[in-house]
Amino acid sequence: MDTKQDWSVKFGEIWSAQVAQLREKFHSAVEQVCFPQDSSTDVPIVYVKKEHLLDVLKFLKTEHGFEYNFLADLTATDEGKEPRFLVVYNLFSISRHARIRVKVRVREEEDVPSIVSLWAGANWAEREVWDMFGIKFEGHPDLRRLLMDERWVGHPLRKDYPLRGYQIFETPQPAHPELLE
Repeated sequence: MDTKQDWSVKFGEIWSAQVAQLREKFHSAVEQVCFPQDSSTDVPIVYVKKEHLLDVLKFLKTEHGFEYNFLADLTATDEGKEPRFLVVYNLFSISRHARIRVKVRVREEEDVPSIVSLWAGANWAEREVWDMFGIKFEGHPDLRRLLMDERWVGHPLRKDYPLRGYQIFETPQPAHPELLE
């Protein structure tokens, strides 16, 4: 049976080769790479410049030997300093049973390219990130609130959002009687 150390060595070699290919193909698009031994996860993290995001993700999805064809998650974090946000793409290769995390640094008021053209499942994830953080996705087919009421002002997962922030809306119609019980 393989030990975790054997597994790390095996995948470390694969990831090193893949990152070398990425850097060769996209030159300065790759800003930084963190391998599992450098981070708290067992997933390599690749920081990519925003303007190259679509090309890098398409390459990771379609290139032979990569085939990260499943978008497992798309989320964001508010770093509280410029560049303020990190948009995080967690990809999985079903055929190779491998994962990779791609991160993009985004400044306040900057848009990020939508990846709905690559993964239709990114539609609601991008809407959720916009709803919670206010990060706009350029080219998104229907960027509107997903979780918060459409009248809501602000984005509640931003660090500058008030901790006890709430908003009261008057309901235009009486509530259904069953809901009042």
